Amino acid sequence: MRNFVLITNAYKDKELRLSNKIISYIHKRGGKASVCISNARNPREKNFELSEIPEDTECILVLGGDGTLIRAATRVESLQIPLIGVNLGTLGYLCELEEATVFAALDHLMEDDYMLEERIMLTGKKVGDSVSNLALNDVVIHWSGDMSMLQLLVYVNGEFLTTYHGDGIIVATPTGSTGYNMSTGGPIVDPKAHILLLTPINAHDLNSKSIVLGAEDTVEIEIGSRNFQKNEKACVSFDGDTKVYLKEGERVQVSQASHIVRICKISKRSFLEIMRKKMQK
Repeated sequence: MRNFVLITNAYKDKELRLSNKIISYIHKRGGKASVCISNARNPREKNFELSEIPEDTECILVLGGDGTLIRAATRVESLQIPLIGVNLGTLGYLCELEEATVFAALDHLMEDDYMLEERIMLTGKKVGDSVSNLALNDVVIHWSGDMSMLQLLVYVNGEFLTTYHGDGIIVATPTGSTGYNMSTGGPIVDPKAHILLLTPINAHDLNSKSIVLGAEDTVEIEIGSRNFQKNEKACVSFDGDTKVYLKEGERVQVSQASHIVRICKISKRSFLEIMRKKMQK
């Protein structure tokens, strides 16, 4: 690899201090590099456009944290360029690198000494709408107003599965299994797996458990009747950002996206070793 782009969270790397060091290091080693801004510090500034990423880019370094990497992955998915995350935050499950290790990792990348992991993504939309949204971690259906219980009817491949009563439901990828899914009691899954996780949020049923589905399955979740008042809606969040609202009787459809995300890996540590060290922290 010789051609790089940095996608930098300007809140985490103030004045692009580390970004500029990385670009200078790549240039000294005979490579090319440029930076695109994610989460611009000035709210009047726009985030980067796909046109800013040169066609010959071989790797994207994402500086920030897991959230920055997730947003970058869904933003550039159509380019199918491998990514690697540099964690500038606190606890990160997706970002392999930190400031102390990034320059040694660049040496490996520029010597083509790395591995690629493929991660599935989700695509989802309100049934009847033409616009869909992407998620690397999860699609979450939750209440949009005051705290109140939702009735959620779940269908898989057109067949009715079950009804959940609770605060909501998570459809997660293996990558997202260590996010909201984990905090609500869902299983932790090797991120390279090709499955979908269905996890209820605070279900009002002692028998409600997470359900593991095949990656090829299509999930539809309908907002059931619970004496909705006027203008009450449920909210569908994609990786915690983009939101779609559903009224009683409306459905959201979630399935595996057509594109995958490629993550560069430098370390040969196993998923189990990484998890063990994260849990010890």
